[in-house]
Amino acid sequence: MTDKKLAIIAGAGAGLGHALLRRFNTGGMQAVGLARSPSTDDNCLDIRVCDLSDAQAVKVVITDLIQEFGAPNIVVHNPSNLVISPFLELDLVAFETSWRSMVLSAAVLGQAVLPAMVKAETGAFIVSGATASLRGGARFAALASPKFALRGLTQSLAREFQPLGIHVIHAVLDGIIDTNRSREKHGLDPAKMMRPEDIADAYWHLAHQPRSAWSHEVDLRPQTETF
Repeated sequence: MTDKKLAIIAGAGAGLGHALLRRFNTGGMQAVGLARSPSTDDNCLDIRVCDLSDAQAVKVVITDLIQEFGAPNIVVHNPSNLVISPFLELDLVAFETSWRSMVLSAAVLGQAVLPAMVKAETGAFIVSGATASLRGGARFAALASPKFALRGLTQSLAREFQPLGIHVIHAVLDGIIDTNRSREKHGLDPAKMMRPEDIADAYWHLAHQPRSAWSHEVDLRPQTETF
């Protein structure tokens, strides 16, 4: 077993997921990602393939990681599934898939990692939220519904597990994250987007806040973003 503390990034796709893995590795941690598919951008990243909505599959992977590296010190829930559609044209299968990928996966992940974290009496559990966590926009029902639910779940976890030594954080990401895919989709000036590396650095500092000054909900946005 390595002396490095374990960081788990659930939803370790290109962009923020990979940036988090690199940041935690740079910080001296053993950073492991969970994703639907292996990384094609960086073969140096440790990414385990796993369906995050499958409780049994997640339990197997997390049990193996804890046996290999010890209790997780930082866990980030970061899956996303953006579906934009007029409500009357919304595919209900896609709606349910969004809920499973963003809400059910958080419950599955929490049940898998929190017992070991509680036993260790330390650790941070960070959930990536969005503008849609706070308000539902037209055509964003399939995003706002699970993001609202995810925010409520995170609040419940914070109130239950903070007294046990676990720092639970909900990060509202109010902006478009700068990736090749988002540049193609939105056509925004990169200066008006959120750099994944900057978000990852913010997560690092949130996870290392002293116990006398813990944040629960924080919002991060580009300087140019209106709010």
